[in-house]
Amino acid sequence: MFKVIQRSVGPASLSLLTFRVYASPKKDSPHKTSVKVNELSLYSVPEGQSKYVEEPRTPLEESISHLRRYCEPYTSWCQEMYSQTKPRMQSLVQWGLGSYEYLQNAPPGFFPRLGVIGFAGIVGLLLARGSKIKKLVYPPGFMGLAASLYYPQQAIVFVQVSGEKLYDWGLRGYIVVEDLWKNFQKYSNWKGKDLSEF
Repeated sequence: MFKVIQRSVGPASLSLLTFRVYASPKKDSPHKTSVKVNELSLYSVPEGQSKYVEEPRTPLEESISHLRRYCEPYTSWCQEMYSQTKPRMQSLVQWGLGSYEYLQNAPPGFFPRLGVIGFAGIVGLLLARGSKIKKLVYPPGFMGLAASLYYPQQAIVFVQVSGEKLYDWGLRGYIVVEDLWKNFQKYSNWKGKDLSEF
């Protein structure tokens, strides 16, 4: 084994050596004059004028060009919709990741509370048989009632904010109905009058 190592190391060490090579001109060769760079044929200007000639388009290139022009409005619309929906999707993904993190490290007693709130929603759904309005009102109402038992501070804030919004919506609705009623009365008064009076 020692001989194999010794033989393999020998040629490898020779490859790391550097050598200098000196070249000397032959004594019997005639002395040549040096050539300047601009005298070389590589750098000379070609004779005659070159002209660009565009190749005619093939039928395949024409059909691809026509297809691109046809699809351009749709692709620009898709790019615009993508640029509009991308931030929303990113915020939705961030919300999902935040919810996942919260559920992984949930505070003690969170899941039993969530179960009671969900069960209240199912009870509300069972009690709302027959009426579509009850199906819209009972489950969220029961779930809100159960949630307010476990989270009273958040329930108070929610009721205050939603109460203000409901009052604002009611006031707007009242104004709209009042305007419609006045316009209806004007129209009915105008319709009852004789047109010859005007």
